[in-house]
Amino acid sequence: MKKVVLDTSVIVAAMRSASDAGSAHLRLVSLQRIRPLATIALFLEYEDVLKRPENRSVIGMSLDDIDKFLFALASACEPVDVHFRWRPQLKDTDDEMVLEAATNEHADALMTYNLADFQKATECFSLRVVLPGQFLKEISQ
Repeated sequence: MKKVVLDTSVIVAAMRSASDAGSAHLRLVSLQRIRPLATIALFLEYEDVLKRPENRSVIGMSLDDIDKFLFALASACEPVDVHFRWRPQLKDTDDEMVLEAATNEHADALMTYNLADFQKATECFSLRVVLPGQFLKEISQ
């Protein structure tokens, strides 16, 4: 089973549109074909961003529904303890927690819609950073 870190952009896009590649990844999580990795900080970011009014209005879910989704996602995630902090590495400090989850647990891939934000990480840590659609094609083969 592939271990992946899902950037918050992937989670939000998946929740906003059932046709998004991120949604397909959430289905793969439920089928236990991929295993998401998350630190506590990263998971709290998922919660914060999903519960923002602008996202809730598009997603069409109540706070209780979002909590239920997050509970299900948390039960599928492999928790990552951060033993080494590599900060600062990236321009966006919010991306640092995504990078820490991937580097501390040796993720097979970090999925994001913001490839440029993680360019330095691919060079420094030999980390695979991919678009969700690209990873979906690879895993489907």
